[in-house]
Amino acid sequence: MAFETILYEEDGPIGWLTLNRPDDGNMFTSQMCHEIRDCINDIRRETRTRVLVIGGAGDKFFCIGGRKEGMEDSTLYAGMLPTLEIYESIDRLQKPVIASVNGFAVGGGQVLQVMCDLTIAKESAVFRQVGPMMGSFDAGYGTWYLEDLVGKKKAKELWFMNPKLSAREALAIGLINKVVPDGKLREETRKMALEIAERGAFALASVKAAFTARHGGVSGMGRMSHDLLLRLYLDTEESQELGAAFRERRKPDPDKFGH
Repeated sequence: MAFETILYEEDGPIGWLTLNRPDDGNMFTSQMCHEIRDCINDIRRETRTRVLVIGGAGDKFFCIGGRKEGMEDSTLYAGMLPTLEIYESIDRLQKPVIASVNGFAVGGGQVLQVMCDLTIAKESAVFRQVGPMMGSFDAGYGTWYLEDLVGKKKAKELWFMNPKLSAREALAIGLINKVVPDGKLREETRKMALEIAERGAFALASVKAAFTARHGGVSGMGRMSHDLLLRLYLDTEESQELGAAFRERRKPDPDKFGH
């Protein structure tokens, strides 16, 4: 699939998705949100990729929020920047997602790295949640998931007071996982991704779904039961016997149950 606002490449088991608007802080646009969503949904439907990495083009910005220019003048979906499309796609993806933060992660970009399963950042990266300074907010993914990472009091501080955090400060409060020298971000991100790619894909998918289910309500439990557990159930002797009995219009053999 051809994209205009992002780049995507496969590197063995790693998929590298790069926000590609460096002259504008890699800011989200409606088109970029939909392209990220579509790219992630493509990755869901193939088995080549074991780990997805999301980064920003250039050496200054990961992502510093979003722009609404070019959208319809409406309070309905057509007039809203569809960042939720991105966050939901990351949540649904049955593969680990690593944020590789190469610079400023601000506003929606900060929420984006929070939504990723792991975050690795270069030493000079900066993290900041600026919503109330701009008269905006994220009353869903950007709050609940942030609270999971840093605790309620610290999450409220980040939203109410909008401090600018260095990578080391972000690491100290549990906002990110690892800090590396500026010149080694790509190398260390790749090393992390390859280590994860050696783990069992089904086990990783199950663990990720379990983490997601507590926030996902019906959809989260549906992913656990339908996408994962049901797949195992369909391969049991019990399910095969029930299916065969149904097709053959006979009573099933209960001796084959529970195995």
